[in-house]
Formats: sequence, structure tokens, C-alpha cells
Amino acid sequence: MIEFTEDWLMHKSILGEGAYGEVKLIVNKHTNEKVACKIINYGKKDDVQVNINKEVIIHKMLNHENIIKYFGRRREPLREYIYLEYASRGELFQMIEPDVGMPSSLAQLYMKQLLNGLHYLHNLGIVHRDIKPENLLINDDGVLKISDFGMATLFRCKGKERLLDRRCGTKPYCAPEILLRPYRAQPADIWSCGIVLIAMLTGELPWSDTFSEEFVNYKNDNYITVTPWSKLGNATLSLIRKILAIEPNKRLTIQEILKHPWMKYNFDDQKTDVVDDSNLNPVKRFNSMMETETRVHRTNPIVILSQPTPAVRPPSIDQLVTDLRTNRELVCFSQPTHNDDMLLSSQIQFNETPLTKDNFNNLVKRMTRFYVTTNYEKTLEVLCSVLDTFHYNWQIDGNGAVTISTVDIMKNQLMFKTNVIEIQGKILVDFRLSKGCGIEFKKKFKKLKECLDDIVEKNE
Repeated sequence: MIEFTEDWLMHKSILGEGAYGEVKLIVNKHTNEKVACKIINYGKKDDVQVNINKEVIIHKMLNHENIIKYFGRRREPLREYIYLEYASRGELFQMIEPDVGMPSSLAQLYMKQLLNGLHYLHNLGIVHRDIKPENLLINDDGVLKISDFGMATLFRCKGKERLLDRRCGTKPYCAPEILLRPYRAQPADIWSCGIVLIAMLTGELPWSDTFSEEFVNYKNDNYITVTPWSKLGNATLSLIRKILAIEPNKRLTIQEILKHPWMKYNFDDQKTDVVDDSNLNPVKRFNSMMETETRVHRTNPIVILSQPTPAVRPPSIDQLVTDLRTNRELVCFSQPTHNDDMLLSSQIQFNETPLTKDNFNNLVKRMTRFYVTTNYEKTLEVLCSVLDTFHYNWQIDGNGAVTISTVDIMKNQLMFKTNVIEIQGKILVDFRLSKGCGIEFKKKFKKLKECLDDIVEKNE
């Protein structure tokens, strides 16, 4: 954490990142009020300002319980700060167990909340165009929030609807008509919701894109015996098949989805002889799952310096550790004094506050981290050795963040970052998705953790 004014602290840990920047957490020292700060760097791409302005114009119009709230913005010559509602549980994909999914009642709850937020957007004439688990956040009460309006646009104005022609979105979640152009806005978003529902229920995606063999088999009704379809019951298949109708005009509307028997079924009325998570209230079950995962994966966030530094492969682990211990620098930030003054700008050099388990509690409770029994140097050595065993491309920057690049099972690019952090005499290893599919990232994490099992702390 870094202290910058009498009232506010900024965590140096990155909550998430996108094409134009990264997201960090701001906390009021007195009230513990939390705000997510999206830091945009204008120097990276020429079209940044135009796209960010469009995103802000749309986002500031929105006010709904299932949409991340927009609080304000502040611009500087080469940087911009956008202040948003903070969702402490992080992205929806953190709730999805690879190849397993989540309990049906929880998937149903999140599907209803997703459709609720989407219905609000569509009524305003706004289409999101990038619905996926990475853009769906969960707050501390277990409420789903739609985020990231970088690809959103208006499709209706003064009652007149227009067709869209921009190809955008994330390939596994994109409706097939997007490639044909022009296309209707609402059915395209609804298609993406269907793919999200499959991911929640099965822990996998049905295809990499609409050119794949898996999608062709789906179009030809030659899919029912393979995963993820074979994991789904008849009622679920009935709903998903109608959401994923190839012809947009035959696709269910949001109102029709909500009336489907699967969406109305009360999963919590199921009675079994064994008491397990599937019979808990959805929000309580969410907390139960998080607590269970916490005992295994250590839900403590990372601490890294925020300024990007050139990534290099060190000549040796010893040299890496020496560089990290001798070349750490303080970082300058701009900061708000309180919410009302967030549009004011000032630059201050901050002092670091001690890193403790207590000030970790504010950050996202990710499930992709764990403590180890080895020291800092040995942990880096073992980690890098395992990465080489998997033939992953990896680099370490001057702050000690290991950036790992590979491809997922569908041959799409996948990047994630690992930090080894010393905290109160213990060593935490934290993994965070940087680019690609969240579910595939969790699969890679599980395999890496299994290979590091000899040094993973078991008792805590």
C-alpha cells in the first residue's frame, strides 16, 4: 500500500488489466470506503482517448444494481483515472471450477442477475458486445455486476434501431452473425449469455470460435454426446439450445429466457441425505466456497510496483534476486483526497506502509494464490524450473513479476502473471490473469500448483 494524502491509501496490487491500462484499489483510511481506479495510459495506442471517451459517455449514463457504478474521471496529459465501484470478489471466472463449473442454483442466480442488468442496458438502447466471465464482477454480497463498457455502443435512439457492423467481442462468446454483418444488437448479447451459462454449469467452453469443428458439429446437431453438452440435463439443454439458436430472430429474448422452466426451478428445495454446498442459500454458498478455497489457495493479494519496466530473462536466479532487492523504486501517483475531489489533480511521492495480512483483506479474494514453505530465492528457482518444464515462454521484470505466455487448449493466446511476495515472514505465490480465457487460466494454475505441491504449505 502507498499513502497519498491524509485520508486515502492506494494498493499497489493490480486488481485487473485491459488493453489500455490497469485497475487498482483506493481505500479511505477512516471510513474504509473502497473505490476501484482504472488507470489509462494514453501513450500506448493512438485511439485510446477516443475509445475511452466513448466508454465513459456510455458508462456515466448507467445506474443499476447489476452494473458497476461510474463515479468520475480525471485527466492528465498522458494518463487518465476513472473511478468505479469496487467488487471485492473479483471476476466471475474465479467462481467457476475448471471442467466442473458451479452448483446449478448459483449459476441460475448469476444468470438472472446478468439478464437483469442486460435488460436494463437494452432498454436504454445500449449493447455491451463483450459479455464474458472476465467482465462480470461479484461484490462482497455475492451480487453480479456487469463491467467494462469499452465495446459498448448505442443501437437505438429515439425509438429507431440501427444494425451494427463492427466485429468485436471475444471469439468463444461471439454470436455467428457478427462475422456476417450487419447484425442486430440484442440477440448478439443474448448469445454471449448462453455461452456464459455453459461455462458456469460445466467449467468449459463449447468452442474456440464459430469457425471451429465443434461449432460446425453443433450446427449439424452432432454434438450431444461430447462435453460440455453431455454434462447438461434435458431442461438445461432445452434452454441453452434456444439461447444459442443460429438464426438471431429465433433466439430467445431475455423475457422468454426468464420464463423457461430451468430459470424458474427452485434448486434450493432439493432434499438430500447429505448436507453439502448445493443446499445452501446461493449467497451463503458463495461465501462457503470462498472460505473453503481460501484455506487451500490463500486468498491474499499481490503487491508489486505499478510502473511497467522492461521484461528480461535474468542470467540466473541469484542475479534476479539481487536485482530485485537492490533496485526497488518508489512510484509517483496522482490521487483524490476524497470522492468529491476526485477530479482534482496533484502529484505526490508516496511512502510505503508495511505489508501485513490485515491490509490484504481489502483486496480481491482470488482463488489462484497459495503460501509456500520455501524462502524467496528457492521459490523463484522452483517456479521458473517448473515453467521451463511446461515449455512456457516467461520473462521477469525489474519488480519480480513473472509474465507467462502460452496458448490454451483452443490455441488462443493466454498470458498470466505470477508474483512471489514476502509478507510477515511468509512467502505468498500469486497468479493473476493478464490476457485470455479465465477458465483456461485456472486450468493452467491447477497444473502448476500440482507440480509445486512439494513446496505448497498444507497446514494453513
